[in-house]
Amino acid sequence: MRYQNLVDEMVEKSKSIFKESLTGIYLHGSLAMGCFNPNKSDIDLIIVINDGITELQKMQFMNHVVEWNKKAPAKGLELSIVRKKYCKNFLYPTPFELHFSNAHLQWFMDDPTDYIHKMNGTDKDLAAHFTMMKKYGIVLHGEKIEDVFADVPRKDYMDSIWFDMEGAREAIADEPVYVILNLCRTAAFLKNDLILSKKQGGEWALQNLPARYHTFISNALQSYMYDKEMDLETDEGQKFANEMLRMIREI
Repeated sequence: MRYQNLVDEMVEKSKSIFKESLTGIYLHGSLAMGCFNPNKSDIDLIIVINDGITELQKMQFMNHVVEWNKKAPAKGLELSIVRKKYCKNFLYPTPFELHFSNAHLQWFMDDPTDYIHKMNGTDKDLAAHFTMMKKYGIVLHGEKIEDVFADVPRKDYMDSIWFDMEGAREAIADEPVYVILNLCRTAAFLKNDLILSKKQGGEWALQNLPARYHTFISNALQSYMYDKEMDLETDEGQKFANEMLRMIREI
């Protein structure tokens, strides 16, 4: 794996910082699903702990995260630290102890203490992450996935998907590849109960969604896999987003 050394370093340092509180470190997302593109993908991790962690531990960890993020792919790292009790006895929205993505980097750089103090709460996205984890996740360290993560109820997974996709009509112009392929895999779940990667969702859509959408779905797939430019007519994209969102609302 291209980023194996980085992942190994993250595992070892996390073990050193969190010690006996650490239950496990789990890889999910495109790197776990075999459709990783270093120019379009991030590295997705869930770190599970038994007990709470101190603000000092969070600060030590985040100082390393900043350095790791420099070695990561273009979209950086995305990770959450969650207590085992909320994974094993699933709670929605799911509480988290700490979260990081590129979108939050500047906040930490500007005011680390504020970030450490305030970056906790609940996250609806974790329901979707846990669902994908159950099917595709990889244990980097610690307990087996089936011993840590309970099944996410369908209603919670659906609400998590809706939370992520409700702004698709507006977002499709700025992030067409992400939005199109996410809507495709959402449709696959709604129609066939399939839990798919973005790549698999696009491939499913070419076989199952109306032919009028095939060209731009194919373009989105090509862009995602091969770094080609995504050519999308705004009206066409918005019509597709509206149709998919209407389907989600009717479930």
